[in-house]
Amino acid sequence: MSALNDLISQIQDEGLRDKIQNEVEKLAKQKKFGLVFESHLPECTPLYDIQVRKGSQVALKNGNVNELYNVIRIENGQAYCLKQDNSEGVEVPVDDLVCVAKFGEPIYPYLKPIDSVCNAPDSDLWHTLIEADNYHALQLLEYLYAGKVDCIYIDPPYNTGAKDWKYNNDYVDSSDSYRHSKWLSMMEKRLKLAKKLLNPADSVLIITIDEKEYLHLGCLLEELMPDATIQMITDVINPGGTNRENEFSRVEEYIFICRFGECSIHKTSHNMLGNTDETNKARVWYSFNRGNNLRSSANNQFFPIYIDTSNMNIVKVGEPLEPTTPRSEFPHYENLATAFPINDKGNECIWRGVSKTIREWVEKGYIRVSKYDEKLERWTLLYIPSGLQKRIESGEIEVTRKKSDGSLDIEHINSENELVAPRTIWLQKMHNATDYGASILKGILSDRTFLYPKSLYSVKDTISFFVANKPNALVIDFFAGSGTTLQAINLLNTEDGGNRRCILITNNEVSVEESKMLTKAGYKPGNLEWEKMGIAQYITWPRTVCSINGYDVNGKALTDKYILSSTKTSEKCRNIKQIKFVEDVNNLKLNDIKQLVSILSQGKLPQTLVSSETKYVVSSEQSHTAAILIDDNVYEDFLEALNGMDHITDFYIVTKNNKIFKEVKDNITDLLGNIQVTEPVTMPMSDGLKANAAFFKLGFLDKTAVALGMQFKEMLPTLWMKAGAHGRYPSIDNVPDDMLILPENKMAILINENAYYKFEEAVNSDKNIETAFIITDYESNYRSMIKGLDVKDTYQLYRDYLDNFRINYGRN
Repeated sequence: MSALNDLISQIQDEGLRDKIQNEVEKLAKQKKFGLVFESHLPECTPLYDIQVRKGSQVALKNGNVNELYNVIRIENGQAYCLKQDNSEGVEVPVDDLVCVAKFGEPIYPYLKPIDSVCNAPDSDLWHTLIEADNYHALQLLEYLYAGKVDCIYIDPPYNTGAKDWKYNNDYVDSSDSYRHSKWLSMMEKRLKLAKKLLNPADSVLIITIDEKEYLHLGCLLEELMPDATIQMITDVINPGGTNRENEFSRVEEYIFICRFGECSIHKTSHNMLGNTDETNKARVWYSFNRGNNLRSSANNQFFPIYIDTSNMNIVKVGEPLEPTTPRSEFPHYENLATAFPINDKGNECIWRGVSKTIREWVEKGYIRVSKYDEKLERWTLLYIPSGLQKRIESGEIEVTRKKSDGSLDIEHINSENELVAPRTIWLQKMHNATDYGASILKGILSDRTFLYPKSLYSVKDTISFFVANKPNALVIDFFAGSGTTLQAINLLNTEDGGNRRCILITNNEVSVEESKMLTKAGYKPGNLEWEKMGIAQYITWPRTVCSINGYDVNGKALTDKYILSSTKTSEKCRNIKQIKFVEDVNNLKLNDIKQLVSILSQGKLPQTLVSSETKYVVSSEQSHTAAILIDDNVYEDFLEALNGMDHITDFYIVTKNNKIFKEVKDNITDLLGNIQVTEPVTMPMSDGLKANAAFFKLGFLDKTAVALGMQFKEMLPTLWMKAGAHGRYPSIDNVPDDMLILPENKMAILINENAYYKFEEAVNSDKNIETAFIITDYESNYRSMIKGLDVKDTYQLYRDYLDNFRINYGRN
């Protein structure tokens, strides 16, 4: 419709123009069922690294990119051009022009290396950041990974009406009556390509959005993804709310989840609907040290347990020796710590099992190392009691994986005693975009500005629901923004030892304010000074480098900490207090007892638990976390009632007798032990994230030069990515005559067909080679040669490459 209105405006006859305009408006009012929008003018992409020549399709660098000209001739730095729509001739300095590619035109992309960062030299995993218009980058990725991608996560422009995105190189603002239609047109083209990348048998597409476009996006996804299971999640990212005049304060955004094939949601113990309610949890891990039973009482349960302190694994369980054998005479092993059951007073006590049983429990993950107390010089171990073990082995309590130390990955049992699917509304503190998005980014980029970054943990949580059980997943984000997705993938890999690979794509647009500043200084798009202020080079790549290395853009160590999804358990003493102010408990009336219970428990115990005969108050309700001994004459009954009441943390002993108080206190400690406090494990950001990443800029090749083999060096990074991006991308000074064998990249390239047998021998003798590229013009020769190669994948060059992008012409 916008194109039609543009044509109508060119009609010279005012009466005819008004009549046609009137009829067109009538047609526009006829509503259709479903999502109706326009394709608009073809999207155009400026190609700043392509030289302007005679015959080039160009636009003015500081003009509208869809106002296209054809270069007729170039003389003395001046280009004579004809405008494509009306053949108007103009003469322009060549330096003011930029080559342009229209949507759907055949392009032949390559990857130009810009930079790299390596903080995991022993790993062959390399992430990639591609600076490019994401449509052309997606065309390249279709050639590289069609049907192979596990997860696509994107955070596209929200089209809020602010100057936050461009269409055809022009900002789309709230005054543009076609802004919704332009947004849908832009998204449709990219989602069609994205779908071709996803593995149809098992993959997921994740898109975040807000209220401005969620309805349109939902309809578009239903139309483009009829074979997907689609859900929309509400994620609270700003609990404080965004104040808007005469509107409700918005706290959330939306996440569309499109699952394909057998893609399933990884269940966890968190339902995402608010932070976990501890009152509905039961304790799992208990102290393995039996501190009140001395070694002399059961010497067969006194022996060393050996710990690898680098990962807190229990690697060996010793045997008991004679009761009089000192600890120093038990075997000790180099690089292993030795743990004995020692109580708080330094006495030799016993473990809660014999050697054979403990070995079985270690194997099953029922024992873990808690901490080392330097003051007492002892290790504390935790275990899952036999009753809970039976419930786990029967399947009543489901545990799907172990932690890195070999113990079961379970901290509590909720009231349902099972893992749950996340709810469709997420209320998570760590999804706050201000505290865990903007704050983290500011710590990395200092005073560099990027508006509305995602919470690192929101991105990580969302993606991990689908790749937690896919340690080698390939994840793509083609609206990369500040690069949160790559940092989230690296953090996820750090947590579980995964090898997931991430590909980021972003353009290199500068902000509105920076554009004005650069223009005023005399710079134009394509100039080095302009480009280095763009988002890819100024924001996304610096964040990637800094998060991997552990320092900020100024070279200072990062001061923040990562909050990991795993937890650690520490011990805390129970609060046991002696109450001396009651003169004679036997003279207390009912109201006195109620008042005493109310004061001491600070509301933790209801007065309904009290009668005139009450001597102590102990409740099995999980919310009743206090207990009171009113009459010390019945303290043994009180202690018996406390058996199994692990939820009670505060105890009040009403007695003037210090000896009785100490005896009761010691017995409570022995009976219930210390409180097990579970909290998230943290990791200093200054440690960096063990990962490698390469930074490329998308460029375009001449198809004839490619076919003649004149662009071999330029194509190497593309071939490296097609072979799986193993190891650092290859770089050569001179093209070899016969072949290129790259075991570290798991690929090999036959350049000269006459050297095939030598190539075959080299490839088949190196088991690291998984991908072979054969340069030949003849299909029959290619088919014949690949029969002798023992590799996973083979490709014909340059036909495979050229055919892919030639066939792409106009099909989208």
